[in-house]
Amino acid sequence: MPLAEHLRELRDRLIKAVGAILVVCIVALFFYQDIVDFLMDPVLESVGCPDDLDASEIGKEEDCASFTVNGLISPFTIMLKVSFMTGMVISTPIWLYQLWAFLAPGLHKEEKKYSLGFVAAGVPLFLGGAFFAYKILPTTAEVLLEFTPENATNLLPLPEFIDLLTRMVVVFGLAFELPLVLVMLNMGGAVTGRRMLGWWRAMIFGIVAFGAIATPSTDPIGMFALAGPVIVLYFMATGFSLLNDRRRARIAARGPADDEASDLDLTPEAVGDVEPVGASASLPEQSTGEADSAGGAGAGDSTPRRNGYDDAT
Repeated sequence: MPLAEHLRELRDRLIKAVGAILVVCIVALFFYQDIVDFLMDPVLESVGCPDDLDASEIGKEEDCASFTVNGLISPFTIMLKVSFMTGMVISTPIWLYQLWAFLAPGLHKEEKKYSLGFVAAGVPLFLGGAFFAYKILPTTAEVLLEFTPENATNLLPLPEFIDLLTRMVVVFGLAFELPLVLVMLNMGGAVTGRRMLGWWRAMIFGIVAFGAIATPSTDPIGMFALAGPVIVLYFMATGFSLLNDRRRARIAARGPADDEASDLDLTPEAVGDVEPVGASASLPEQSTGEADSAGGAGAGDSTPRRNGYDDAT
């Protein structure tokens, strides 16, 4: 298509993706209280202060916390933030499909199949990482509140809690996409399964270090809750890449597909033996004066000459 048609196609896809996000956001506004309760309940069950707890017991017998909202505009801001986050997460399959649909016309038949599989696998992987972040957040809050000084009360600003939860969901979701990225590199021929298997020591160290930095708590529970599943997924991606390398070798032996161009062998061929060519009698001294003046053949040469030179010269 011309460039203008591509831009129109991109505009239409963006409108559909943004429209899906807005629709889910509007629906989430009607269930705002239920969504906030869903986000807060695990932490309140873990570290929330009971309603009948005496103020003198806070900081002595147990460490607990209560959510707070400061300012007149904060409740409205929290409502918009929670609704937008819900719209982005729930509408993920729709805007990912719109992205795939925009790129699909420029792909081969096999590439379309693989790209659709990547989109289908990326959504559950991201949601799986978000689920892990949601599940370890109560443990993270319990560990962090253990550092509360005595006779101090923990007040957790709800906007900061929403921001922390959003960051953890994004970090865990993107970390769970690492195996998919490795598989994509293997499918594109950038890295082999054998090379990925050789990286296992550095990958385990890097994943554990990333888990220690990405999780806000200092306890090993949150770190291994992120690193453990990612390491398992890494070895699963390595096994898939090894099998894919074998499959690619079998396909290469059969030749290219109908919609793919075959590779051209541009290696120069060896030059054969040089064929000797005799020199022509084109010099003036090789012809007689009579032939030169008459323009006929010389005494020892049958080539017509003019002024001692043949026609080609």
